[in-house]
Amino acid sequence: MLIEIKDSPFEPYQRLLEYQSAAGFAGKYGATAVFVGSMREFNQGDDVEAMLLEHYPGMTEKYLQKISEEAAKKWDILDSLIVHRIGEMLPNDPIVLVAVWSAHRAAAFDASRYLMEELKSRAPFWKKENLVEGERWVDKNT
Repeated sequence: MLIEIKDSPFEPYQRLLEYQSAAGFAGKYGATAVFVGSMREFNQGDDVEAMLLEHYPGMTEKYLQKISEEAAKKWDILDSLIVHRIGEMLPNDPIVLVAVWSAHRAAAFDASRYLMEELKSRAPFWKKENLVEGERWVDKNT
C-alpha cells in the first residue's frame, strides 16, 4: 500500500504502470480496479477557472494509510495505491489516482470504491475554486 501526495502534475497511467511493474506481484492478480479523478471546469452551476487544493501534512497521509489498511482487512486484495495532487490546478488536470489489485474483480472493485468514497468524504483536503466572479471554498465534495 502506497500513499503519495504530490505538489506537481502527474500522469496517472504512467504512475500506475511504474508502480505495478515495481510491485513484484505480476501473475498474482487477475483484476486491477483504477479510478482517476480530474478537475472539472464547472461546479455547483458555476464555471471554475482554477482550483487550489490544500491538505494537512502528516494528518492526510495518516488518514489515507488508515483507509488503505481498512480496505486490506475488508477485502482480499494484494495491494493498493493512492496518489493525490495538491496545489494549484487547472481544468482537466489529474487530481487523484486510486488503484487496487486483487485475484478477483469483486474485491478490486469494492475496495477501490471504498477508498475513493472515504477519500472524498472524510480525508483532510480543502478546495478553493477560482471563479469568474471571485473565489470560494468548497464545503462539500461531490
